[in-house]
Amino acid sequence: MQEEGGDVIERRVREIYGGLLESGEPVREPGRAVEVLKDRFNLVVERRLVTIVYASFMNGRPVLFEGPPGTGKTEVGEALLELWAGKKPFVLPCSENYDEYKVIGDFHPAMAMAKGFNEESFIPRPLLAALILDTGVLVDEIRRSNEDFQNLLLDIADKRRIIVPELRRVFRARGPGYQLIFTSNPEDIAQNELSDAFLRRVVRVRFDYPPREVEERIIALRASREGPELGGEVRHVILEIVSRLRREGLVHKPGVAESVLLVRMAQSIARLKGRRRVTLEDVAEAAMSVLAKRVEDEDAVKAVVGEVLRVEVL
Repeated sequence: MQEEGGDVIERRVREIYGGLLESGEPVREPGRAVEVLKDRFNLVVERRLVTIVYASFMNGRPVLFEGPPGTGKTEVGEALLELWAGKKPFVLPCSENYDEYKVIGDFHPAMAMAKGFNEESFIPRPLLAALILDTGVLVDEIRRSNEDFQNLLLDIADKRRIIVPELRRVFRARGPGYQLIFTSNPEDIAQNELSDAFLRRVVRVRFDYPPREVEERIIALRASREGPELGGEVRHVILEIVSRLRREGLVHKPGVAESVLLVRMAQSIARLKGRRRVTLEDVAEAAMSVLAKRVEDEDAVKAVVGEVLRVEVL
């Protein structure tokens, strides 16, 4: 048996995943992180949120970002993990059939038949790779996984180790970069509940739709710099539409991502028409395709868009 961190597994991790991780200097001071989030990632994040996340990491606790879709949980989580570790994080999009073999590792069938069930035939997966490479993991939509998988992740986060019984090996985190952030949408009734054991061990951070002035700053950051000019009236109208739709009983409420996409689509439509400024007509043309995600939402979206823009929406 090789020593922990032996050459075979580590070499394979670096061969498979090492080239995927861009490296830089960690940013672990909250004030500096807020500036980098804005300048590099086009994200508007409060210093309070960064401080809570970083304090959780310092205490060895995974973080749960919980809130409705479109509120930035995944983007902010990925960015914070990258800043903390100085490397790109791994992202695990959860599903009901996730198990340890899909995230820790498994044996290649043909290699195992030829060489046996050992390090040579073992294929490491992202959770083990992140631990060896000392980078973060974003576990997206944790409620889509089963309770056994949740408990597996908590044990790994608690002890900062991964046991592979088939190899008789214990892999331990080598630095502070290995951290976990979970995302969750508690309003989705089709997903599983989080266990009490899970909730006791995480630090929960609530996400919601941003105040209008914050969303306007996000739009200003993410609007196409090369596109037709976006006037104040157009920004006001777009924010009014999405704000009202969020209060409607829609199946799919528009998030910040839809606000930004509506802006960029309107800019593209204006450019295709040879205009230098975005008009309300351009917004109306893009609105239904961007905002009405489900058939049952179409009438409500059409009514709100038509009322705010004072046009007939097709």
